[in-house]
Amino acid sequence: MTLTSPTPRVACRGLTKVLRSGTHDLRVLDGVDLQVLPAESVAILGASGSGKSTLLGLLAGLDRPTSGAVSIEGQDLAGLDEDGLARLRRGKLGFVFQAFHLLPNLTALENVRVPLELIGFEGAGPRSVELLTAVGLGERLDHYPSQLSGGEMQRVALARAFGPRPRLILADEPTGNLDAATGERVLDLLFGLREEEGTSLVLVTHDPALAARADRRVQLAAGRVVDASSDQPGTA
Repeated sequence: MTLTSPTPRVACRGLTKVLRSGTHDLRVLDGVDLQVLPAESVAILGASGSGKSTLLGLLAGLDRPTSGAVSIEGQDLAGLDEDGLARLRRGKLGFVFQAFHLLPNLTALENVRVPLELIGFEGAGPRSVELLTAVGLGERLDHYPSQLSGGEMQRVALARAFGPRPRLILADEPTGNLDAATGERVLDLLFGLREEEGTSLVLVTHDPALAARADRRVQLAAGRVVDASSDQPGTA
């Protein structure tokens, strides 16, 4: 019997991003290869300016590479126009940002429910309550972001990201605006939800302790992969 490898949730090959300003070219990413398998968590490590956030934006189709290819579950992003990319992101991707990006005029429940309603998600209300309860905010559904702490706002953001049952979560420094203890609780929730939902995770961070929680770590320097390590055989 022939065993076949699973299709990666997200993959890139030879990914390069060059920013041009006059006569000067800045090579932000330089030939990056990466794949993330179903239910796998991968941490992207690197100093400021190493290309971490640029890589995340390219994986999400929020920016176009100068060269190289990105695919999500086998779908080449280069073949999609902006509407196609938006549909793919709505159906398969969830985002967690350092700055939360909650809508201030919506309650915690509405911040999770409204995006689901906009994509026609069936059972948007119950799903939103379920997730907010799972992150410990079942008693704060009607509170606005201004009435929540930073950790509580990031928990709302987690619930929103997992709302449509995405196949892949992209997280950019999700604990960067939180103190250490609050950040640890948020990470517990992030990795717990990822395991329960079977979601793949790509996490950008500069913190080795945070990255150690992922199945695999990829180190960037000057836009190139300089090291990769794994806690699981066969995923390095």
